[in-house]
Amino acid sequence: MRFYCTLIFFLCISAITQAQTVMIDGIPRDTSFTLHSAYTKALKQYPQIKKALPSLPESVQVIEHLVYSNPTESRKLHLNVYRPKGNNKYPALLMVHGGGWSSGDLSLQIPMAQQIAAKGYVTIPVEYRLSPEAIYPAALFDLKTAIKWIRANADTYGIDTCRIAISGCSAGGHLAMLTGITNGQTAYENSIEYHQYSSKVHAIINIDGISDFSGDELKASRISLSKNKIPASVKWLGSTYEEDKEVWETASPIHHVTDQSPPVCFINSSIPRFHGGRDEIIEKLSTFNIYTEVHTLEDTPHPFWLFHPWVNTTVSYMVNFLDHTFKSKINDF
Repeated sequence: MRFYCTLIFFLCISAITQAQTVMIDGIPRDTSFTLHSAYTKALKQYPQIKKALPSLPESVQVIEHLVYSNPTESRKLHLNVYRPKGNNKYPALLMVHGGGWSSGDLSLQIPMAQQIAAKGYVTIPVEYRLSPEAIYPAALFDLKTAIKWIRANADTYGIDTCRIAISGCSAGGHLAMLTGITNGQTAYENSIEYHQYSSKVHAIINIDGISDFSGDELKASRISLSKNKIPASVKWLGSTYEEDKEVWETASPIHHVTDQSPPVCFINSSIPRFHGGRDEIIEKLSTFNIYTEVHTLEDTPHPFWLFHPWVNTTVSYMVNFLDHTFKSKINDF
């Protein structure tokens, strides 16, 4: 009986999501979250905002549309590289876009990536598989593979492999947390590609991404289900909390803190839902004397990093944290 209930449930998911999912180059894509859609929504409450658009500084070199992974025979995943011109080696920052684990693309990270690169970092916006294509843990495997790719190609792109960070926004913030917090835990990575390289990172920047699925995110999920709407978390995790509590817990960074977890910077909107698990995970990190810092931008929409007047402040917080982490001490991983 449970099997048939689950089958019916996922047929309902398919029917509901079909309208916003299109096939692009043979890949199912959810096109609901874009810079324009986020801007249109936020503009109603914040009429003063302006879109943060790409603007490549003269000092920055760009290499785009590089293939970093072939998770299946017919699928290629891509990333961009932005770095200061010249031959020096710099710390790297892998940058993960948001979109509810189902939508968005790496272009959403480009404006910040270009500005951070001008401050002395190799910034790398990355593509990963989203829920219309592959559910959890595919995205986590992809990001771990991207970190290994960075190490494998460090000499080509002038990267200091002792100083690798990951950042993410919204769902990307959660994924950045999960990727970094699980440093050294082989169960949370796919060892097929670049298996000889480490996937460890030395710092995390979490921009309005949750750290625990069992708090406000679970409440929001249940409210959506009561209205016959399938929440993004259920689409990505492949089940409701009641159907598979274990997968909701394994996908929650709060359950994976160890002494191998790196320092974390939290940059948050004024919306409590997107702070879920933050204070609890800070407490756990503190037991290992792992550095954390928190910045809250008051009276902001959730995707504040996509807009002026907040994007420059966000970039400043990110760069200051990276400078503090990497210039005060080079971690030996």
